[in-house]
Amino acid sequence: MILKVCDTCDNGDTKTSNMSRNVLITESDTQKEKAEERALFSSKIGLICSCLGCVVGTGNIWRFPRVVARNSDEEGGLVFLIVWIAFLFLWSAPILLIEYGTGRYTKKAVVGSFKELVGEGSAWCGAWISMVSFIISCYYSVVLGWCYYYVYYYIAHELPTSSEESTGVFYDFADTSYWPVLTHGLSCVISGLAVWNGVKTIEKVNLFLVPVLLLIILFTFIWSLTREYADAGIKFLFSPSWESLKDPRVWVDAVSQNAFDTGAGAGVMLSYATFMSVDNGIVKYGMLIPATNNLVSLICGIMVFSIVFSTLITTRPSITKGDIINIMKESGPASTGLTFIWIPVLFETIGGFGRVLCILFFVCLSFAGTSSLIANVELVTHTLCDFGMPRKGAMFLCILGLFALGLPSAMDLDILTNQDFVWGFALVINGMMLQYMVIRYGTRKFRDRAFNSYSIGDWPLPRIWEWIVKFVAPLEALVIIGWWMYDLIDQESVDGEEKWYDFGKETLVMTLVQVCRIFQ
Repeated sequence: MILKVCDTCDNGDTKTSNMSRNVLITESDTQKEKAEERALFSSKIGLICSCLGCVVGTGNIWRFPRVVARNSDEEGGLVFLIVWIAFLFLWSAPILLIEYGTGRYTKKAVVGSFKELVGEGSAWCGAWISMVSFIISCYYSVVLGWCYYYVYYYIAHELPTSSEESTGVFYDFADTSYWPVLTHGLSCVISGLAVWNGVKTIEKVNLFLVPVLLLIILFTFIWSLTREYADAGIKFLFSPSWESLKDPRVWVDAVSQNAFDTGAGAGVMLSYATFMSVDNGIVKYGMLIPATNNLVSLICGIMVFSIVFSTLITTRPSITKGDIINIMKESGPASTGLTFIWIPVLFETIGGFGRVLCILFFVCLSFAGTSSLIANVELVTHTLCDFGMPRKGAMFLCILGLFALGLPSAMDLDILTNQDFVWGFALVINGMMLQYMVIRYGTRKFRDRAFNSYSIGDWPLPRIWEWIVKFVAPLEALVIIGWWMYDLIDQESVDGEEKWYDFGKETLVMTLVQVCRIFQ
């Protein structure tokens, strides 16, 4: 047996002071060998950039402002923000801690981790998590390809002056058979090259992408605050409409957006954690990285609301808050309305500098999407490697599957809309499976072995985490899933909208059919 000295402080089980105490812990030769045979992150800054790159993606910039607008009425969007922040601490962070602890302790991806911690019979849960993340990556790669195209397009062309002209730009791109497929293929190839040599290339790529991405976001955010009437957008964003608490869509969107934002339940952080050592503070990372990610989302939300309100009030002085929020809610083709239709039009009103800002905006989206897709490709590649496949062969198979299964979304916007509706919500089921794994293994045993007795210089994981994982989070998931299903069944068809039993883009039956198919 190999003896290690580490600092631990289990405040939940002892009456010792808050000062860390030194204890001897044992680690088996097998566990040490698993850690030694894997490459690790070479620096803490590389680790942090890689983890941030994993979670800071198009979900923060493309998806978050649109979801906030969809869950706002004429009074404001503060209620959604409150629920969204609550789910960060009651859902996303506890699940991410499971991922960090599991990956670092087992040194295996999700399938191997389920097998090691709870037995062969539960390995299918890990396979489900990997499959959901892979399917999300298939249509995510398509959206990332749109970002690449828009960078190229607005370097070569002037910005549109109206929403009709901007919609025409998008449809000219989307209805062309080769462009969406070509850009989808490009995003697959770039992400594949980034994981070619494992953590070494992943770390190098993210050390470049993430700082540049954050600088662009910060620059655009500061500029947006200087716009006339920007305060109108900020006031609206932070004004409450308490009636919204009764709307199940607010709660469902808050938890699913949180999962989409932070990657909670996707398994990607579990995969990255296999490259972490005992002196990497995974409790610190598990709390601070999702909090930082949500802060980036909030900054992006303030930025977009400031730009939209400022531009529309300036160009249409008689416009009302209700009219503005309806424009922001307008989903457009495949939920592109706010980002790909309106943002170019809004930047055009600024003049020549607006084109530069628009290009920077889509460069920012491209960097964000690339760093997130890299993490998903690494998850699937790592999972295949756990089954004995050579890394480069696993990566090639992953990229080939990513491209092939993403083709339907690249060629048909309705399919992409359906995939986003179904699989974004499936992350909630992923989270429940990770909770099941820890509960089966034993929450106290997991907290001790994967965290408090297996860390050097980290924060102790408090006992309240056990209560959240065992009771609070599962109850949240069951209530939200049940409420969501009831709402879909209860809502009546309005103006030709699809009923819950139709095989449509965003219906309950279509969701259940696809989910059950994956279970089989």
